[in-house]
Amino acid sequence: MISSILLASAASGFVYGITPGPGVLAVLGIGADQGRRAGAAFLGGHLVGDVLWASIALAAIIGVHGIGPVVFDLLGLISGLYLLWLGARAVTARRRGAEDASARVQRPLAHGLVFGLTNPKAYPVAVATFTALLSARADELSWGMLPVLVLASLAGGVFAYAILVGLVGAGTVRRVYRRHETLITRLSGVLFIGFAVNALAHAAPGLAGQRFRLLPGRA
Repeated sequence: MISSILLASAASGFVYGITPGPGVLAVLGIGADQGRRAGAAFLGGHLVGDVLWASIALAAIIGVHGIGPVVFDLLGLISGLYLLWLGARAVTARRRGAEDASARVQRPLAHGLVFGLTNPKAYPVAVATFTALLSARADELSWGMLPVLVLASLAGGVFAYAILVGLVGAGTVRRVYRRHETLITRLSGVLFIGFAVNALAHAAPGLAGQRFRLLPGRA
């Protein structure tokens, strides 16, 4: 049903927005140093980049699926392996210095806009996340659904950022995050590995079936 596809797209936008990464680390630092208003401004600018990368990722997923299920399965395989690599790196992450987690900025909105549009990891992470959560409904994706899928992902991202705005700037959150930053990063790695397993579980059967059909004597 279309509602489950939209829910999956919204979940992708939520996960993409709230999972600890460069953007989340930046807003936690800005919020702790300059308050919720500055953190909200940063996320408002960053959201523009999120919409752009989510739109491109969804267009790529729909386009690849239109070419054929084998190509889509290959994309799922690559995305799953990429998420697995990210998860493994996060699980084995070491504690960083405090200067890496925070930065004082004079124009949080503009900084967030530039940060969101130029993050080199944004597109591959978006493709991997959306592929992992939408692969089960791949047969139902179409170009006509692209606008509503983008809107659903935007709704999920806004919800994720609303939670972050509620958290940043709070003294307790700052102390807990700085104290347990490595643990939080590693837990996010476990989450990425879970998405990777999901993507690989949906891609592997299709690729295995294609290989089986190509064996000699198989039509």
